[in-house]
Amino acid sequence: MSDAAPAYGLWSLVIVNSAVFILFAYSFFKPQTSRDWRSFGAFSAFLVALFVEMYGFPLTIYFLSGWLQSHYPNVDWFSHDAGHVLEMMFGWKTNPHAGPFHVLSFILIGAGFILISAAWRVLYDAQQTRSLATTGAYSYVRHPQYVGFILVMLGFLVQWPTILTLAMFPVLTAMYVKLARDEERDARAEFGEAYATYAADVPAFIPHLGRLSGRTSSRGYRQG
Repeated sequence: MSDAAPAYGLWSLVIVNSAVFILFAYSFFKPQTSRDWRSFGAFSAFLVALFVEMYGFPLTIYFLSGWLQSHYPNVDWFSHDAGHVLEMMFGWKTNPHAGPFHVLSFILIGAGFILISAAWRVLYDAQQTRSLATTGAYSYVRHPQYVGFILVMLGFLVQWPTILTLAMFPVLTAMYVKLARDEERDARAEFGEAYATYAADVPAFIPHLGRLSGRTSSRGYRQG
């Protein structure tokens, strides 16, 4: 498989795609505090690293080219489509942009951005009244925006895995967990027993399956 157009070295696309997705994420997240900017900056760095390999220089393909070519000799690993490594390795004959991993990536990315946006609206309203955010996405998990960022990054990894972004993913996930713990400490100091009750009923990152299916509800914390 080969492309008529250059596969890489398209630095203008690196800049354009990085800017578009970063601005898109900014419109959903709207960082305000220094903590918000740290989480958003780390997410932006992940996107830049991704698009550099997707359109600029395929470091992962160069690094693994010997192993890939010996195990998958029928794939032109320096074509652009071959950057969809999972599609190539599993031998899907369809256009990789319509393959199952690519479709899954769009679902994860879309779900992540929707979650970030939905959570921001609830959090913004709560901040205006200096109250605790417990409705909407916050009735399922205590940190829906961080979960959204993780889903978006996971979606991009499924679509276009690279050595650098694979290394960044667990580091950024750990950073989001730490930021979440810092936020919880501040919330406990501000809201006291109300937050303790909320935290005892609503998980931090992974929602209860029963609540997702509507079979259970939290103690007064319902989706808004």
